[in-house]
Amino acid sequence: MIFIRYENWRSYLRYYPVTCLLLAANIIMFIVLAVNGGSTNPYTLLKFGALNNHPQLAGEHWRLLSSMFLHRGFDHLFSNSFAILVFAPPLERLLGWWRYGLLYLSSGLVGNLISMGLHPVGTEAYIAVGASGAVYGVYGAFLYIALLQRQLMDESSRKTLYSLLIIGVIYSVLVPQINLAAHLGGLVGGFFIYGLIIRLLKRR
Repeated sequence: MIFIRYENWRSYLRYYPVTCLLLAANIIMFIVLAVNGGSTNPYTLLKFGALNNHPQLAGEHWRLLSSMFLHRGFDHLFSNSFAILVFAPPLERLLGWWRYGLLYLSSGLVGNLISMGLHPVGTEAYIAVGASGAVYGVYGAFLYIALLQRQLMDESSRKTLYSLLIIGVIYSVLVPQINLAAHLGGLVGGFFIYGLIIRLLKRR
């Protein structure tokens, strides 16, 4: 089972440096939000880089990236951080640190672009934050492995992944204020980005 973590904290830091940096960035930005008005305050979220469709902020494309490191409330931070902590490490070991980082950020960007495409400027006010698109990009990469590189994943891990995806999609559909477009966009993005990476950016 590749999704069970056996490492102690020192080994975790050594083996998964990018995962640790991503977790640290999420936690640090959550603290920054907390001391500047709160992570559920829409004005604070906008100030620090939330994705939105406000006409006056339409040209700030950096928000496509910055919003991935902001979270609305502790529950939001905890769920995404737990997913990164537990499920992302095997992918970092498989791809190497910079390919993994590329896939994570690219998947999040794809999810955010699709989300913004469904909420263009001038429509109903929209604010989005969170690492969910990137997290689902990791799931998308594992889905590629489970379907097309079966020798790299054991049967127990495949079943865990399929169950995780089914529950995640149902949760995204049923729970209000969940960014379904970013989740599905990240999932599809991660699937295809992983396929491109293993072909174009092969490890030595």
